[in-house]
Amino acid sequence: MPSVRYELLATCPHTGARRGRLHTPHGTVETPFFMPVGTVGSVKTVGSEDLEGMGFQQVLSNTYHLSLRPGADLVERLGGLHGFMGWRGSILTDSGGYQVMSLSKTRTISDDGVVFKSHLDGSTHFMPPERSIQIQGQLGVDISMSLDECPPYPCTKDEAAAAMERTHRWAPRNLAARREGQAVFGIVQGGVHLDLRTQSAETLRALPFEGFAVGGVSVGEPTEMQYPVVAHTAPLLPADKARYLMGVGHPKDILHGVACGIDMFDCVLPTRMARHNVLYTLQGRMNASNQKFAEQTQPFDPESVFPQTERYTPAYLRHLLKAGEPLGPRLASLHNLAFYARMMSEIRDAIEQGTWPALMERYQNA
Repeated sequence: MPSVRYELLATCPHTGARRGRLHTPHGTVETPFFMPVGTVGSVKTVGSEDLEGMGFQQVLSNTYHLSLRPGADLVERLGGLHGFMGWRGSILTDSGGYQVMSLSKTRTISDDGVVFKSHLDGSTHFMPPERSIQIQGQLGVDISMSLDECPPYPCTKDEAAAAMERTHRWAPRNLAARREGQAVFGIVQGGVHLDLRTQSAETLRALPFEGFAVGGVSVGEPTEMQYPVVAHTAPLLPADKARYLMGVGHPKDILHGVACGIDMFDCVLPTRMARHNVLYTLQGRMNASNQKFAEQTQPFDPESVFPQTERYTPAYLRHLLKAGEPLGPRLASLHNLAFYARMMSEIRDAIEQGTWPALMERYQNA
């Protein structure tokens, strides 16, 4: 039996939404789910116990960043990333493919692999697909992502096709490099071009990946261009494998992705927006540093109150944020993560109970 296995439990009668379970070496993850992003082994301002207390079962870390600091060899000697960060659930690592795009000014790419200049000290590093998988194996994570080429937006169709074709050439090399029992997900590319997405999905689903991701979305394209890509690509992926939409995290974008049949999401938004004083509520996003909250003692939104932060008033949180106190971003992050955890739980319930229209109405302003 593979180390990572998807189990379908129910399908929404109104949409293509799927309710399932992802079985991993470090526990079963209820799907659909959202992964908080802990790029360097830490979800900013919060601890593993905070995340576990909110019900999160899987987090995301980044291969590129961890390979530079503290280094995969050290993490392996210390027993793997789970023990290193004190996390008891499942972990997925991005391969470094996103950095192929985001660090384009300091890297060169060829069919051999990617040459990076470290953002820390300027040193040069070579990462072929094999090395990315090796590092993820050393980290001891539950799910390793294959190294791919993520094209930016905007780019020409020829550029999107070239990135897709390189991703396809690298795919077997990713698989060949895995350790025994190491689960690797393939990543569908193709930009905003649906014919390329079809070609990519057909190519990758023929390979023995344990799951599949839709990559190269949420890279700057307008939402009206993202939605057709997700709606087109998700049904092309194997029904018996997990489907992961990479880097997508706006609540409405998650709801759309779930309705298309996506099972897994990640994004920095809950904690990044918190560090910019923004809270997610059912009434929409709120700027917690706004003057109107200076004397407010009632909740920001009565429908978005969570045990982790309910004792703290808007007036107090605003004071912390204005004073630059570290507790401010922490409380805002806890609030936003709790909002996302509740949303994913309610999504799962709505699929099981057939109440999707009521869920969409509940989150219409989020």
